[in-house]
Amino acid sequence: MTVLAHEGTYPILHQTWPIPIGTAHRTGYIARPDEFGVFPVVIVVPGLDGLTGFEKDICRQLARSGIAAVTFHPYEGHTGHPLEDYHTLSDTRALTDLDEIYEFIMSDDIAWNAGDKVGILGLDVGGRFAIAKAARSSWVGSLVCVGTPLTGDENREIQVADHLDHLPVPVLAMYGAEDQFIDNATVDEAQNRNQHGQWLLYAGARHDFLDPNSDDYDVAAAGDAMERIKAFFLATLPKAVIEDLG
Repeated sequence: MTVLAHEGTYPILHQTWPIPIGTAHRTGYIARPDEFGVFPVVIVVPGLDGLTGFEKDICRQLARSGIAAVTFHPYEGHTGHPLEDYHTLSDTRALTDLDEIYEFIMSDDIAWNAGDKVGILGLDVGGRFAIAKAARSSWVGSLVCVGTPLTGDENREIQVADHLDHLPVPVLAMYGAEDQFIDNATVDEAQNRNQHGQWLLYAGARHDFLDPNSDDYDVAAAGDAMERIKAFFLATLPKAVIEDLG
C-alpha cells in the first residue's frame, strides 16, 4: 500500500484492493492507520454512483483518526446508469455482499481488525442496506447514515421503515434540512421511532452536503458531520491497540 504524508492523528496506508465477494472479487478500497496494532473497522456502503473518490476520501479521513475503513463497488456489472444499477441489485444480494465483506475483514488475511463488531456507514441509498443489515446481523456494532431515503422503497424486498422501531445498535443519521429529495418529516419520524438514535438536520444544507465533489457540498456541515462520525465510531466500536515495538 502507498503511504500518505502525516495528516491528522495517524499517518495512513491506503489502496484499491480486490475483495472476495461470491465466486469472484469486487473492486474495493482499504484505508487504515500506518501503525502495528489493531483498530476499529467500518464498512462504507456507497450510494447510487457506486465506488467513487468520495467514498475513498471518507475512508482516508476515518483512517487518520484511528479507524480502519473498507469500501467497495456494490454494483456488479456496472452499466454507468446509477438508477438502473441500483434497481438491478436486490436487497438480498446487497445484504449477502455485506456479510461476505465482514467475513473478509474477519479472515486470517486481515491482522488489523479489533474485535468482532464492525461499524457500517451508509451513504444515500447505501444507507438502506446498512440499516437493514444493522437490524438483522449481530456483527454490526454501530450504524451511521448520511442522506439515506426512508421512503420510496415500497416496491423493494425490504422497506427501511420496517426496521426503525427495532434497531439494536447505536445510530447516528445526518441530513441536509434543504435536501431536495428527502422530506424533513421523514427524518423526524425516524427519530420518533428510533429514540435512542441521533437523527440530525443541518440547516441550509442540501442532499450531498458531505461530498466535496458535489455542488451541494457544505463546508461547515461536512466538517461537523465528519467530526461527529469519527467520534461516534471511536466511542461505539472496539478500541485500537497499538503494539509497542520499542
